[in-house]
Amino acid sequence: MPIATINPATGVTERTFEEISDQEVERILARAAATFTSYRTTSFAERAAWMVGAAEILEDEVDRVANMMTTEMGKTLAAAKAETLKCAKACRYFAEHAESFLVDEPADAGAVGAAAAYARWQPLGPVLAVMPWNFPLWQAMRFAAPALMAGNVGLLKHASNVPQTAIFMQELFDRAGFPEGAFQTMLISAPRVEAVIRDDRVVAVTLTGSGPAGSSVASIAGDVVKKSVLELGGSDPFIVMPTADLHRAAVVATTARCLNNGQSCIAAKRFIAHVGVADEFERLFVEHMSAQRVGDPMDAATDIGPLASAQQQRDMVDLVADAVAKGATVLCGGVVPDGKGFYYPPTVLTGITPAMRLHTEEAFGPVATLYRVGGIDEAIELANVTEFGLGSNAWTEDPAERERFVTDLAAGMVFINGNTTSYPELPFGGIKASGYGRELTAHGIREFCNLKSVWVGQ
Repeated sequence: MPIATINPATGVTERTFEEISDQEVERILARAAATFTSYRTTSFAERAAWMVGAAEILEDEVDRVANMMTTEMGKTLAAAKAETLKCAKACRYFAEHAESFLVDEPADAGAVGAAAAYARWQPLGPVLAVMPWNFPLWQAMRFAAPALMAGNVGLLKHASNVPQTAIFMQELFDRAGFPEGAFQTMLISAPRVEAVIRDDRVVAVTLTGSGPAGSSVASIAGDVVKKSVLELGGSDPFIVMPTADLHRAAVVATTARCLNNGQSCIAAKRFIAHVGVADEFERLFVEHMSAQRVGDPMDAATDIGPLASAQQQRDMVDLVADAVAKGATVLCGGVVPDGKGFYYPPTVLTGITPAMRLHTEEAFGPVATLYRVGGIDEAIELANVTEFGLGSNAWTEDPAERERFVTDLAAGMVFINGNTTSYPELPFGGIKASGYGRELTAHGIREFCNLKSVWVGQ
């Protein structure tokens, strides 16, 4: 894939970029290693001041940054502005909380025969982040903010279709006052990532992306015994029980499926309705999905912009065609609109069977599958049938049902009566084929730290 900005709304290549040379990769790695030796000794107060500076830049330049993201990957301008401000919030959050998250943890000195005993969190070194295009700023920031506040330095290999956002990330931290080399972007293709992971100066790697990409990165990191954190795909269930507020559930279900033009790993994708309310939920859901306005992502009236690439559009066409050929019914959408750009309409299908790819594969676009179940046991069984385990949603006012969902849904996150999303204040991550490790909160900042035990004799 070329490193280029291809406007998804028009299909026009607006800017292209050359890959950096092996010599430049070497300079970047050498700079990262050299910077870490001094950066690791900076105080939390110094890092916090720089991080707040990054937040201020994002807030001051939100319109420009949002325009850049919309041009590169097609999300609506309103969504791009919200993403930019969310990144600013994360910067401020970790600036405020990093020190308390990494404070020394006292141990029982008497029990181990010491005058003092404690555990200390310390940074590891240069960490490589391999990031996707769908939330091009947020997913890079939820790595960068905690990693930099912990005292690590960052290396970013971004998706090839968002090069301007990748370059902006380095410029952002440079302008905010971080030392040169604290955060660097590398414009390289996917096949060159392995050499970077294997380089002795890189101590760990994190990836957000597809299952095959995660498997490859984890294998390489494991071969050289380096820490890795993976946030991979998802096929989140959205369960609606008889006591649910159906009108609210249908509105949120539409938002959940169409957020970011349907291109979100934590988007609800499989909608599971109890037979007692399935007819009404289906009616409301299809009504709301059909009402979504598809169009120019720069237009404030647009609800859903284009998919990020021609390949994403082809993937949706193929998944829906496979389901229809095997007996599924299209309740709305399902037809690519005429005209330029990589658009795909909000689509709802029912009559899904295990023979269809949509039953188990992740639909990375505004395509929803709708199921009916007879009770909570069947709902949980269907929810857990997929290989993924990222997020999940359940709608019920019954306390016992809520507890069942919290306990038995096989996922890293369970949201009751609300849409799965990410907050700096909650751990983010999945299980099974959705990856391992956690981002955000104290758990996220500690992923790339060494927990060093300290024992001081009498």
